Amino acid sequence: MRGATRIRAALLAAVTAATVALAGCTGDEKLPARSDPSTAAPAETGAAPSLTAGGGTANPFGAHWDWSRYQQFTPYLRKLAGSATYHELSWCDIERTKGRPNWSSVDQVAARSRDLGITLSLKIRIGVCWATGGAPAYTRGQANKTESAMPRDMGAYRAFVRTLVQRYAGYGVRQYAIENEVNAPQYWAGSPDDYVRLVRAAAEAIHAADPRAQVVDSGISSVAYGFGVVDRLLRAGRGAEAVAAYKAYFARRIGTRGQKIPAVNTVAQLRTALGNETNARNLAFLAATERLLDDKVVQLRQLHFYEHFSAVPALLEYLRAQTPAGVPVEAWEVGQFWRDGDGDAASRAGEMVKVMAQLVAGGVRQAMWLPLAYNPANRAGSEVRYGLLEPDGRERAAGRMLASLVVAARGATVTPVADRGLVGVAFTRDGTSTLAVWSVSGAPVTLRGGSGLRAAPAGESLKATATVTISDTPVLLTGSGDPSQLLRR
Repeated sequence: MRGATRIRAALLAAVTAATVALAGCTGDEKLPARSDPSTAAPAETGAAPSLTAGGGTANPFGAHWDWSRYQQFTPYLRKLAGSATYHELSWCDIERTKGRPNWSSVDQVAARSRDLGITLSLKIRIGVCWATGGAPAYTRGQANKTESAMPRDMGAYRAFVRTLVQRYAGYGVRQYAIENEVNAPQYWAGSPDDYVRLVRAAAEAIHAADPRAQVVDSGISSVAYGFGVVDRLLRAGRGAEAVAAYKAYFARRIGTRGQKIPAVNTVAQLRTALGNETNARNLAFLAATERLLDDKVVQLRQLHFYEHFSAVPALLEYLRAQTPAGVPVEAWEVGQFWRDGDGDAASRAGEMVKVMAQLVAGGVRQAMWLPLAYNPANRAGSEVRYGLLEPDGRERAAGRMLASLVVAARGATVTPVADRGLVGVAFTRDGTSTLAVWSVSGAPVTLRGGSGLRAAPAGESLKATATVTISDTPVLLTGSGDPSQLLRR
């Protein structure tokens, strides 16, 4: 068993006071260590540190979509067969009247996912209603979603979870996340300790109903993971790296939330940013999540990431250091946050490839893009998170690119690529390798063709070629042999 770390203990001491003020927390106990971040080597630029490989689906690339537009999306979704998705439900929606649950909407999602050949996971939320008492403080979206609160009766909560798992085991559901982004008050009204208690109760019910099932954490928000990355570096004495990581991670966020994500140029400014109430709460819930992983209450780590692709290596380094050995990581929410983004379709699609390729190459066993298509009626009034499809289901360049990765990855062995100035991911199946690569510096790298090598920009048809020159735009290469043979031409 791992001993307690000074770093984790210091984190908890720093955030407890702020968290108590926010949510009535009584403080978290010290958490066991995984590694000392001061000794962890920084990731090579563009390279992807390994996480735990393992299991998963036949395809690591998937998406999350709005089921109300299922008919428009079905042609594209069939291309994602063998991947995974998730669906969020709440106890308060399922059982609007105590004792009278209505499972019909979730039954339909489960049946349609099965018909598509896509593995479904469920995210179990509570909401605010008779089961919790009180009135919601936050109501969001057309579905009037609310935050979740602790249930009045934990026995009734266990019974609801147990019934749910028994029902959807028959549909092949094996992964159950407890709540969503609990670091955000609009999703969770309780404290970190409350959340730990809830997950322990849910885990007991889940395993009683289906011993094969896995318990998944809530998926701490992308922003909170960024603060975890920089806080770890800062506490390890790597101040300059922490400032650089902050700038890379939050390049498109600075100023979007007032002083919660301010401009930072010095270590002192970074410490101030980490100390505000919102970010202290983020770090406290991240620490609570990692305690559940350490204690093996949670068997699968859920990642959310919406930032620039240049932030992925530092994030993977964090995950490698802060995830217990043997615990897989799945990215249930991957996207591109860019308020009023001015990138063209080709560049935005290229960014999608770079993010998804780095995550999968780094050992994240499932990466789900969100949203599949944006909703033009969303409350932001603009496309803040970039979709693979047009709202009516027509494929964008990004959709075509993801589909090409799906074809390459289906049933293949996945390995990272970092050779000859190129980075990316390789998929090998039946003696043939397909690579999605780009120049990490942007300087062109030229490979000789012949011997069956085919190449094309990601998303386009592969063609035989005498030479291929690769810049910072992702290119697909395919040919016989292992990845190194393709790159040593």
